[in-house]
Amino acid sequence: MQQMSEDNIRRINYLMTEIDALYHQAAVKMGLSDSVARVLYTIYEAKGSCLLSEIYKKTGVSKQTINSALRKLEQEGILYLEPYKGNAKKVILTSKGEQYVEQTVAKLYAAEIRSFASWSEAEMKMYISLIRKDIDSLRKEIERM
Repeated sequence: MQQMSEDNIRRINYLMTEIDALYHQAAVKMGLSDSVARVLYTIYEAKGSCLLSEIYKKTGVSKQTINSALRKLEQEGILYLEPYKGNAKKVILTSKGEQYVEQTVAKLYAAEIRSFASWSEAEMKMYISLIRKDIDSLRKEIERM
């Protein structure tokens, strides 16, 4: 039984790595670093603006890496940061940034939609449910470490 579990873990880890590699390939095709692609994708998904804390949370990338990506994008006139509440900051696309994301990460988002279009609603619900179950179970196990 343990051998079967270990084989499945290897398969799952390989598939997750393959997905990461596909997103890296997409970033390269768009002429973006992985971190810049993740930042822009998160802002695009949030309809052009979001809290900086949400970018940290949703990307899973270190604050230092995200801040470097933001500085680069700010210098290029793609986005700007604006004070929000207390110490919170909001990240907002400029009009140049809105055009830029349409030429880059919006295409990736559309590719994802087309990719999942062949799935049934039941398959999507099952996939989401299984990912959620994996995350919740792994979180509990990591907390026990």
